[in-house]
Amino acid sequence: MAKEPDINQNYECVTSGIRVSVEPFYLDDQSDPDEPRYVWAYTVRIDNESNEPVQLRTRHWKITDAQGLTDEVNGDGVVGEQPVIRPGEGFEYTSGAPLPTPSGVMVGRYGMTRKNGESFEVNIPAFSLDSPYELRQIH
Repeated sequence: MAKEPDINQNYECVTSGIRVSVEPFYLDDQSDPDEPRYVWAYTVRIDNESNEPVQLRTRHWKITDAQGLTDEVNGDGVVGEQPVIRPGEGFEYTSGAPLPTPSGVMVGRYGMTRKNGESFEVNIPAFSLDSPYELRQIH
């Protein structure tokens, strides 16, 4: 069963008129702390608040686990698509990430192009991956 997203967490940023919002959630049914394997899904919403169409061409993710080990992922598009997002419209997708630790952080960027062929990068806000198995200390 997926853990409900924490509505108090607002992971969002705007770059060059493109708003990126992320909502991570822990997937208890796909995780196995004994392995150790912890799995999250995250839904990304990309809204074009500029006045021209843009196309998402590439993605770059930096995924860091609780021990500080970092994995970098590069690829074309997202979930097999390179969507064109028109002004005032958005694109949403859900993907996932496994980690060997009960928490971590993801951050990244999208490579985009404008109608005239100009390339630019859009930031993906850093967001926290937290499982119910993470030990927390209150100071």
